[in-house]
Amino acid sequence: MADFHLLTTDWYRQNHRDLPWRNTNDPYKIWLSEVILQQTRVAQGLSYYEKFVRNYPTLESLASAEEQQVLKDWQGLGYYSRARNLHFAAKQIMIEFKGNFPSSFMELKKVKGIGNYTAAAIASFAFKESVAVVDGNVYRVLSRCFDLSTPIDTTAGVKEFQELAQHLIHPAHPDIHNQAIMELGALICTPKNPECNECPINSICLAKQNKTIENRPVKSKKTKVRQRYFHYLIEDSRDLHLTKRSGKDIWQNMFEFPLIESSNEIEFQLKHDELSNLSVYHSEQITHLLSHQKLNVIFYHIPKIREEYDGREVHKIPLERLSEYPVPKIIENYIERIIRQRK
Repeated sequence: MADFHLLTTDWYRQNHRDLPWRNTNDPYKIWLSEVILQQTRVAQGLSYYEKFVRNYPTLESLASAEEQQVLKDWQGLGYYSRARNLHFAAKQIMIEFKGNFPSSFMELKKVKGIGNYTAAAIASFAFKESVAVVDGNVYRVLSRCFDLSTPIDTTAGVKEFQELAQHLIHPAHPDIHNQAIMELGALICTPKNPECNECPINSICLAKQNKTIENRPVKSKKTKVRQRYFHYLIEDSRDLHLTKRSGKDIWQNMFEFPLIESSNEIEFQLKHDELSNLSVYHSEQITHLLSHQKLNVIFYHIPKIREEYDGREVHKIPLERLSEYPVPKIIENYIERIIRQRK
């Protein structure tokens, strides 16, 4: 166990990436980085981190911002509930904690959107609390090093890996210890084609010895992907006509073209036949992948848009004011690729 800590932290000190959130003890900036990097590669998340630090340099500035602007700044990063929770949590900390960022693992978990992983990251990186971080990288490194076959997506697996990670942590250097395992998983012990010959713990890696690296970590179930079928309606005019999404669904509080959603592929094709006869132009079918959803989308340019669709008001917006409105990536791409060229 001591070898594990020494080997990983010695490697980390010599090989870690120089990232801005690693050069600060400010819990607000560490929190920003952790939320942004959930489900996001560092290469993509870095520019968003820099944008948020620039536009919202303090917790108070984020809390006082309008949600629509926060969503606009988040645009293109996906998983927009992260942005809404980030904004809500900033206001919560200003009110319930009087603007003082919670400084312990248990206090951090009282904040909306902060679960075990994020709380452990902030507590160990900013406040040096001896609590283990367990994310996808950590699961992979531990499952391979100790050749663990317990599925990581089960209650038993979560408990086993959390206990092991906590047992391994060095109480004097919890921040470096946690960062080292995560960095090792990101750079060396990757999901496919890991660099085992370059790995600092290859001498104690049981999965390497047992030739089970390709089978670690184990998951018990496959993620089911939901198929959805979208028909977007665009008025063939100089202005954009957008509606605001609401409810507990994807892209909540963001703007999109008026939408007709079909419930299945047959209904989608029938509606397409109907709308294509009414449109002056329609796109090819576009596939847009989300984490657990596959969107099948066609855009239709029609002569006139009603003032309301499916109970949602239609907002008439000049194209040059689009920068004020947060829109999903597929809408942004279509506007840039097709609409701006046609106007």
